[in-house]
Amino acid sequence: MRKNSLTGAAAGLILAFAGCSAESSSASADATAIPEGKAIVVYFSHTGENYSVGVITEGNTAKVAKVIAAKTGADIYEIKEAKPYPHSYDECIDVAKKELRDKARPEIAGTLPDLAGYQVVYLGYPNWWGDCPMIVYSFLEKSSIEGKTILPFCTHEGSGLGSTAKNLQKAFPGAKIEQNGLSLRGTTAQKDATATEQAVDKWLKQTGAVK
Repeated sequence: MRKNSLTGAAAGLILAFAGCSAESSSASADATAIPEGKAIVVYFSHTGENYSVGVITEGNTAKVAKVIAAKTGADIYEIKEAKPYPHSYDECIDVAKKELRDKARPEIAGTLPDLAGYQVVYLGYPNWWGDCPMIVYSFLEKSSIEGKTILPFCTHEGSGLGSTAKNLQKAFPGAKIEQNGLSLRGTTAQKDATATEQAVDKWLKQTGAVK
């Protein structure tokens, strides 16, 4: 996540450095084998004011999630917070930083899906401060993911997956967390449907999710 107060040369240097991990969908030889069986896309996405794309009514991660669901035929579920995050970008990331520091577990609105019948979970989120939003942990801790294959994907503006996949594996050792997840810039997800679809296609093929 980025503060709008980063301007000029300082922001340019940070963007240039972080950009090294821009659009990433690399899968290695030791990538998790995708099992046969039913799949679901579970995602959290933030609307309102977002970095680089202004005020949006459909979140960056939501756009990617819907492409993955369409390509794989997976079911789809959106994690929604009981107490909405602030509309303002700066206020939202301040809340997110405090939640991360406090290891908060925000409440989720509505009924959670029963994951018992799913073997594969595509898990989407924005990269907030190098980790998943804490509400994603809320969802996973309330769900039965033991033995399931989790394929993470995130949106960002230069930080890629960060430590999210590693943190998820550490937090949920009973699940198989794919370490070669998909990371896509929020500006791409929001403004370039063709590039988003191409990145998703490449990633799904590399992971073996689609042929």
